[in-house]
Amino acid sequence: MGLPQQQDSSAEPSSTKPTSATSLPPEALALASKLFDFAREGKTPELTQYISAGIPVNLTNHKGDTLLMLASYHGHVETTKALLDLGADANVLNDRGQSPIAGAVFKGSEEVVRCLVDRGADLRAGQPNAVEAARMFKREEMLGMFGVEE
Repeated sequence: MGLPQQQDSSAEPSSTKPTSATSLPPEALALASKLFDFAREGKTPELTQYISAGIPVNLTNHKGDTLLMLASYHGHVETTKALLDLGADANVLNDRGQSPIAGAVFKGSEEVVRCLVDRGADLRAGQPNAVEAARMFKREEMLGMFGVEE
């Protein structure tokens, strides 16, 4: 059994906001989990209220998924739009190298894909990228949306 370590009081506190749930203090992890659930469930008003209060819009979970990744993957176009309006980066890849738009292509969420395309999502980012995912899952309508001819 060891003694608790004392923190160095001479260290200056960081002025940057945490961007990963793993960098949050333990008492904030339950809140972070709730926020990721809001994104998965499309609870736009609840999620945007927390972001407006200072939660980083590009917060990531333990897998590197952003709130936008989860909202778009689960087909929540209004939440996707709101997160983008609040400054979410449509091109952040998760720890597996996947992009929000490729996830939406995989799930067949045409409205979400259109929203991400309209907001400048990089069709060639990630592995597989959105174009490759559309080919792989035979999403011809999305390939047309991307301007890709087969």
